[in-house]
Amino acid sequence: MFETIAIVGATGAVGGIIRKLLEERRFPHGRIKFLASARSAGSTISFGGQEHTVEELTPDAFRGVDLAIGSTPDPIAKEFVPWAREAGCVVVDESGFWRMDPEVPLVVPEVNPDAALAHKGVIASPNCSTTQMVLAMKPLHDTGRVRRVVVSTYQATSGAGVAGQKELIDSSKASLEGADYKPSAFAHSIGFNLIPQIGSEKQAGYTSEEMKMVYETQKIFGDASIRVCPTCVRVPVSNCHSESILVETERKITVEEARELFAATPGLRVVDDLPSGKYPMPKDCDGSDDTFIGRIREDLSCDNGLAFWCVSDNLRKGAATNAVQIAELLAERAAAV
Repeated sequence: MFETIAIVGATGAVGGIIRKLLEERRFPHGRIKFLASARSAGSTISFGGQEHTVEELTPDAFRGVDLAIGSTPDPIAKEFVPWAREAGCVVVDESGFWRMDPEVPLVVPEVNPDAALAHKGVIASPNCSTTQMVLAMKPLHDTGRVRRVVVSTYQATSGAGVAGQKELIDSSKASLEGADYKPSAFAHSIGFNLIPQIGSEKQAGYTSEEMKMVYETQKIFGDASIRVCPTCVRVPVSNCHSESILVETERKITVEEARELFAATPGLRVVDDLPSGKYPMPKDCDGSDDTFIGRIREDLSCDNGLAFWCVSDNLRKGAATNAVQIAELLAERAAAV
């Protein structure tokens, strides 16, 4: 058991879910601290039947802390993680800053749990769009070795935080009323619209969000030969990311075999009955820790290809739940030593 744990970014949207999960899953700990910006310091948070005062995120805040789970913007993570490590604290970090550091394991517990146990003080959690995809890829890769992935994402506005969700409502209302609307969370109005750009231009016409999916997938599987062609799109959905995924494997996997593999994989749930109109949809997956798979079918364009539809709550499994699961791995390891 970790004697003292901390949540960094405790007052944010993902931080709130982390708090809820730690309570629900009865994460073993003695004492807990909630850290946030100076603006939020002094406010109170209810946890475990008690009121806790939020402390300002400073180097001294990690004194005596054994484990920290951080959900902050990249510049904040760049700054606080060295503070925590200096104090002897292990960090599970949700930001994108440390993910591709060769010294930092990038972990989805159902996919590469052993990587977490080889950490050097910090463990990174992947981008939300990567997390659900690699979880779906895992049983296919283990069975037939995935060589190529073509993925199109349909990413909810919650991926841009509370401001993104508010902008969906406000811009939709403006569209219905025929009023002008000036977006701030997104480059264009998201109401009744699709924006085929998430992140900045990165390389060869791909965005930073798309390249995250390429590099993070290869790192998690430890296989730089896996080819990934992503297109990331922001859609007018409040929460839950959806993905259309096509995988090509070395060994052919039939639809029936794939369905059995998905169903037997922890964290995956199959909802696949096209004649009855049953398949994963964001409104049905919201609030779940599972990743949902449906529309499983053979790819008509290549011999060893499978196509399927994948939906996951990006604030939970895509962020908070994955981080808490990593922390649970570390707690289990500590208890076994």
